[in-house]
Amino acid sequence: MRSYGQYCPIARGAEIFAERWTPLIIRNLHLGCGSFSEILEGAPGLSRTLLSQRLKQLERLGIVRVAPKPDGRGSHYELTPAGHDLFRVCVSLGEWGAAWLEIAPEHLDPFVALWSMCNMLRRDRLPERRVVIRFDFTGRQRPERYWLLIEHGDTEICKTYPGLDEDLYITAEAEAFVKWHAGQQTWAEATRDRRIQLHGPTWLVRAFPTWNARSAFAHIKPVSRAAASLTALHLRRIPLAAPSRSLSQFDPRERGSCPQPDRGRLPKPRGSTPGKFACSGEGPAPDLGRNRPRIKPGCTRRSAVNCIRCDDSPLAGRGA
Repeated sequence: MRSYGQYCPIARGAEIFAERWTPLIIRNLHLGCGSFSEILEGAPGLSRTLLSQRLKQLERLGIVRVAPKPDGRGSHYELTPAGHDLFRVCVSLGEWGAAWLEIAPEHLDPFVALWSMCNMLRRDRLPERRVVIRFDFTGRQRPERYWLLIEHGDTEICKTYPGLDEDLYITAEAEAFVKWHAGQQTWAEATRDRRIQLHGPTWLVRAFPTWNARSAFAHIKPVSRAAASLTALHLRRIPLAAPSRSLSQFDPRERGSCPQPDRGRLPKPRGSTPGKFACSGEGPAPDLGRNRPRIKPGCTRRSAVNCIRCDDSPLAGRGA
């Protein structure tokens, strides 16, 4: 794990959370994936070696708790209180992504949407009998086919034929299925143009869409780029308070520092030559009348008021 080398809590937290795959592992654990294979299934593209490394790291940091399974085969993983708090960061990130990021073609993985749907099915609406549903997804580089097994409230996704009779056939464009689950399309919109088609018993055709609890971020309306651009344009048009003087009005020697008072309003020092400055050449010394201190030759201060090398200065006598 690379370190930013900063004490800032954002930097220290990002060292853990911003590691590749870590947010998805936290998400899967929160959804109830307790075994190594279940966590892996919900993160297509994650290797077994890298998952093992991430889980060990999260356990060492006190984010994940690992315990042997009761049957002694494998381990069970769950979030600690620190891990549940870290999931709140996942939720905030998901809300921001749902609002401000568009679903691009590379994000249209139907398996991820199907896996997510299976973890969020409304168990109270599932049939008591076993149901086998075949999904054929189109619109990808290669057609994809999966089987969803539902029995006694438990679900399982199979990538190969499970050897059971199929009760419902669903053919869907990947984009339509993903956006329906994400809440960006209604079921009526997805089926009206036959982008999602169902074939099977009438009761199953009608019941299937009611099982889907949809994405946890389905309630968030995406912010269109056009609306965001208009908002930014409106903000740019809001007049700001104009500065009293522009930078170009100041002497070049003053740029980069705090603006100094207008020299034209400063009193002219007695006995000085117009255009010449009494001390260092950086500015005219104020006229202090009879109490004006005597400037010593070689003084480098703007005026003798705060000069420890000039007579009658408040700092006189304190050394150079």
